[in-house]
Amino acid sequence: MKWTIGSLEEINETARKFLDYVGDRKRFALYGAMGVGKTTFVKAIAGCSGVVDDVSSPTFAIVNEYQTENEKVIYHFDFYRIKDISEALDFGYEEYFFSGNPCYIEWPEKIAELLPEDTVACYFRELADGSRELEVDM
Repeated sequence: MKWTIGSLEEINETARKFLDYVGDRKRFALYGAMGVGKTTFVKAIAGCSGVVDDVSSPTFAIVNEYQTENEKVIYHFDFYRIKDISEALDFGYEEYFFSGNPCYIEWPEKIAELLPEDTVACYFRELADGSRELEVDM
């Protein structure tokens, strides 16, 4: 499935369509260049999911936890700064990945061998006109 996001105004609608499309899936690997909109998309997902916390990139923390208005949790990872897969092992990634809560994972290629088999691949690309394309592979 592919969506084109032409502006920030369209991102919430795309996030709703994405959530409908993926159904009960819980783990999402977000691939794409720096600045392509991965974190912005997670913010839109969080908004559609009722997150009451501020959403920001977890670049330095590796993982951010967001609470929804109905007491659910969403995890947001950023593995950009890790230098070795042992860093993911050390902070206990499996506790998060197998918690049953949604996990949005930026820079998943840094921990590819740790991703569960049923992780949904989400590819973000910037198009020539400045719009973004999101392709989802389940």
